Amino acid sequence: METKIKICGMKFPENIMEIAAVQPDYLGFIFYDKSPRNFENEIPELNNSIQKVGVFVNATLEYIMEKVHQNNLDLVQLHGEESPELCHLLQQRKLKVIKSFNIDNQFNFNSLSIYYNYCNYFLFDTKGKLYGGNGTAFDWRILERYYLNKPYFLSGGIGQESLSDLKTFFQKDYAKKCLAIDLNSRFEIEPGLKESIALKTFIQNLKQQP
Repeated sequence: METKIKICGMKFPENIMEIAAVQPDYLGFIFYDKSPRNFENEIPELNNSIQKVGVFVNATLEYIMEKVHQNNLDLVQLHGEESPELCHLLQQRKLKVIKSFNIDNQFNFNSLSIYYNYCNYFLFDTKGKLYGGNGTAFDWRILERYYLNKPYFLSGGIGQESLSDLKTFFQKDYAKKCLAIDLNSRFEIEPGLKESIALKTFIQNLKQQP
């Protein structure tokens, strides 16, 4: 399986190093003070193979850039109602941008077109009460309607019990545009504290799948 792994909502320095040892492709840090996973520490020195993603919700350009410089972030994930203009301003500053969208059965994929030229990736999460970390999955078959040629991150309630569903998903044509799967709340002991053994086992099992 060539799909990459993003582990999001990291919070505690010692746990960050444990999870970095699992060798994900991306680690996500949430800079949103209403989140129980809000990141206020310093990111430890990580292997260069791990890209650092800063997750923001309706933040100003100034705040985002402050955190980018403080934490040497590689990508910016916008998880609120940010405009295409903000995405474009971040790209002009040589940042890779992930624009997140909350998906339900009524989601209109036409709404993505205004962002197409101003972000590098989309992220599809489950529509819920919170901006993220709701711990539930949406019906991935909806992605059959996704017609744009932009790679995406698959997020929302992916856990140990998702392995067989992911196996089925990756056999579909629309899964070819899936750059990475995003793992968060289903692998937690408490918000921001991840279970390293469970994550390692899950990733190994996933990569063994045909």
